[in-house]
Amino acid sequence: MNSLGLLFFIAIFLLFSFFLHYYTFQALKTITEAWPAVPKNMTILGYWLLMCGITGWVLWTIFRIRNEGKISVESQFALNALLTLTVTQVTVILFLLGEDIFRTLSATFNLVTGNENSQNRYMPDRRKFISQLAIGVAAIPFFGFIYGIVRGKYNFKVLRETLYFEDLPEAFDGFTITQISDIHSGSFRNLSEVQKGIDLAIQQQSDLYVFTGDLVNHKADEIGPLLSMFDKIKAPFGQFSILGNHDYGDYVSWPNKAAKEKNFQELKAQHQRLGYKLLLDESTTLEKNGQKIHLLGVENWGVGFQSKGDLEKALFGVPKEGFKILLSHDPSHWEVEVKKHPSKIHLTLSGHTHGMQFGIETPVFRWSPVQYRYPNWAGLAHEAGRYLYVNRGFGFHAFSGRVGIWPEITVLKLKKKGN
Repeated sequence: MNSLGLLFFIAIFLLFSFFLHYYTFQALKTITEAWPAVPKNMTILGYWLLMCGITGWVLWTIFRIRNEGKISVESQFALNALLTLTVTQVTVILFLLGEDIFRTLSATFNLVTGNENSQNRYMPDRRKFISQLAIGVAAIPFFGFIYGIVRGKYNFKVLRETLYFEDLPEAFDGFTITQISDIHSGSFRNLSEVQKGIDLAIQQQSDLYVFTGDLVNHKADEIGPLLSMFDKIKAPFGQFSILGNHDYGDYVSWPNKAAKEKNFQELKAQHQRLGYKLLLDESTTLEKNGQKIHLLGVENWGVGFQSKGDLEKALFGVPKEGFKILLSHDPSHWEVEVKKHPSKIHLTLSGHTHGMQFGIETPVFRWSPVQYRYPNWAGLAHEAGRYLYVNRGFGFHAFSGRVGIWPEITVLKLKKKGN
């Protein structure tokens, strides 16, 4: 972003922030209207000092991210505050906006009929009850985000799916796969909590373990303190991995191309230290009782991101009629290329979206803002006998929390139809 673009962004950010602060202030002003002067004025002053302080903190963080070329842990605190405050304020504003629509309609009616209120105005006053209700309801997402920042990001869940295939080799009936994705190791600070998630993955005792990209946020050394933890995840048929968009070091400044390439080579070496076989547009064969399935892995391929992955290269030498599982970090790859490919790929495992680390998931209703970017943003998708599973991610990035979309360890069981 050049200087002119940065100034434009700051101007828009300040205007939007003032709008949120001012509109939310209307609820506070209504509630405190009848208070004694001193506590009322202190409350109002405190509100504006807090809002201006958070806005200034976020602006400083924006400059810091621009200069450092990365989102540091300290910067995450400011982003946490911004997101928590914004969601809380938007909740308040939705109530006030509904009231303002009603007030405007009432004012129009009063103007036409000449019906003034006691202050000789046509516009009805705000109702204290609505403002109290708005702030009360807004406390739910506020405390939800506080929980997500403190505890939710470590609220690991094991999610299970059983998938049925007509052409699954008989020997692999009941074969299990544990998948994790998007570790983002540079974001972790509480390693004892991380260990709980790793222990859950180990306890599944699956036949195969796969990791579907984004080992780090920016640099290869981020995984260093966690090597001796994640390398304990083992499976009888091996541990396999791929790269995600964050693994290439594209989101951090480097002194030169050589430094970036050195980091990339080190990152690939870290996969080896973890005991992972890194699949770079290639395949491997898993054999059981003389029967085979084929595991493919591609480099990152995604709409709006660098598309380095080469599916044709990964398919080279794989029988067209063979049973195939593909590791591809970004689920948009399945949508654009994989599900339409002439060579049937039975199951694709992805991550990347994190479910935006924020949303609602119930047995009857699912919603996350990320769904407006990715049609397949979490869980299972199925079309024409081809499956996609999108893991919600093990770690977190930028917003160091999770609200409603919890960190996931996936366990998939493959079954032959009819058995």
